[in-house]
This record gives sequence, C-alpha cells and structure tokens, in this order.
Amino acid sequence: MSPEAMGHLDILQRMENAVEHVRRRLLLATRALSAHAVPYAVVGGNAVAAWVATIDEDAVRNTRDVDILIRRADFPAAKAALESAGLHHRSVAAIDMFLDSPDARARSAVHIIYASEIVRPGEPAANPDVTDSTDMGSFRAISLEALVRIKLTAFRDKDRTHLRDLIDVGLIDATWPARFPQALGARLQSILDTPNG
Repeated sequence: MSPEAMGHLDILQRMENAVEHVRRRLLLATRALSAHAVPYAVVGGNAVAAWVATIDEDAVRNTRDVDILIRRADFPAAKAALESAGLHHRSVAAIDMFLDSPDARARSAVHIIYASEIVRPGEPAANPDVTDSTDMGSFRAISLEALVRIKLTAFRDKDRTHLRDLIDVGLIDATWPARFPQALGARLQSILDTPNG
C-alpha cells in the first residue's frame, strides 16, 4: 500500500474517532445523570442530530461537543454524577463544562446549559425547562419545538444551519413561525424564505 493510501486511512480513522468520542461522551454523561436521578435534556447539535435521525440518518450532521440542559439547582448533583463517571469539571468564562481529562480542550467537553435562564442579555426568550423533553431511547433530548425555540433565540450561524437541517428533512414547515412570539417567528420565516442561506 502506498504511503499516500496509508495517510488516507489514517485520516479516515481520525474522522471516525472524532465522531465516536462525541458519542461516547454523550452516553457517558447522560447515563451518569440518569443513574443519579438528575433531570436533564440533551440540547445543541446532538439534539438536532437526534431529531434529524428520526427522519433521515443520511442527513445527520456531526457535532464536536455535548450540550446538556439541567436546572441550576441540580448542578451539585450533576457535578457529583459526572465526576463519578470520570469527567473533570472546569469553569471557563462562566461556562461549566466537564472534560475527559484535566488538560483536555474545552471544545471536547460536555457543556452545561441552564434551564429557564436567559443565556445572553437581550435575548428574546429563556431556555426551556428539562421537562420539555422526550425519550430518544439512549438519552433524553429536548422536544423539537423547544429545540427550535433555542436555535431561534441564539440565531448564530450554526443555529441557522441546524434550523435548515430540520427544515430539509421536513420536521419544520411553513406553519411553524406562528408557534412562536413574533420576534422568533420572523427569524424562522427568514430561514424558510432563504433555504440555501
């Protein structure tokens, strides 16, 4: 086998490893929270991927981290649960996260998002509660409508991309803007009007 072919195999293995690391971290964290009876919901890119997978697994987009919604009052119990699973707590710029090792990078982490709180000043809506979630089999994910509300509230480039993923598989359609307050509905309508970005 040529050195060039060997290099391609190495790259493919690294790509596969990246996906597997996120999957392992997601299951490790959610199983620990469930075992310690800490209410939670998976949010962010993994929640989008889970919902997209209910329709078309070929349309699933990989994500590099794990975002988990908990209630702030449950943080001590969540911290104990996640540390018991071997994860290491770090707080960076007021963001609580749990990493595979003390020297791991923040991008490879379980990030904690707090339920019923506004993330950034001026945002039009607070995060949903963890009860607004559904059992996806291996873990609990935020409900589809709550996920869309989170994405419309943050409305960064990646959030707009995630919304387009949900639209592309038919989970969101032209009836959805009416489900939200006017400011969020207008954001969703703008995405529906520009499906290619």
